[in-house]
Amino acid sequence: MTRDQIFEFFRRLAEDNPAPETELEYGNAYQLVVAVALSAQATDVGVNKATRRLFAQVETPEQMLALGEDGLKAHIKTIGLFNSKAKNVIALSRMLVEEYGSEVPDRREDLVRLPGVGRKTANVVLNCWFGQETFAVDTHILRVGNRTGLASGKTPEQVEAKLEKRVPAPFRLGAHHWLILHGRYVCKARTPECWRCPVVDLCSFRKKVLEPPPSRRKAAG
Repeated sequence: MTRDQIFEFFRRLAEDNPAPETELEYGNAYQLVVAVALSAQATDVGVNKATRRLFAQVETPEQMLALGEDGLKAHIKTIGLFNSKAKNVIALSRMLVEEYGSEVPDRREDLVRLPGVGRKTANVVLNCWFGQETFAVDTHILRVGNRTGLASGKTPEQVEAKLEKRVPAPFRLGAHHWLILHGRYVCKARTPECWRCPVVDLCSFRKKVLEPPPSRRKAAG
């Protein structure tokens, strides 16, 4: 994509959704860290179902430590990899208490020290809570970046670096939300819904699906 095309790409996504947000539910920075850590290889819907009761009971790392690993597992057992995730959440909660005064740090280098918190999780926290212009590249953004020609790369790090260079100033804070939502609901993995895509003419994907499948046409009719 050219610079002008990239600007128009985000302008249209912003027009459709002026204030994009994560679909994870949380009440404070600590709950956001936990929710994002739990969301690895899981859906936001599934994480939200598990954390609603958990977050009604647990708002701080101290309360999580009091709940304990077994207590946490009882809340999140419907989430994939819940055993290892519970261990990480307890460990990161302990580190927050012991090393950060129970406060979530606002620097990536500190966040990625927390057990179970990688670069993507750190970028989500920095963006959603601290308002920093970061690009949290998940499978949706990796796919959209490569399909559209916006930011190609074989790894999340490569796509993130391209986005860092290419996303224009007015759209940097919301960019990763727009791309995630676009990949989740329009530019889907199996069958991209190009027939209803607001940026289809800017996209360089060669195998565009410009007509909905018969089942979708019948449902719409």
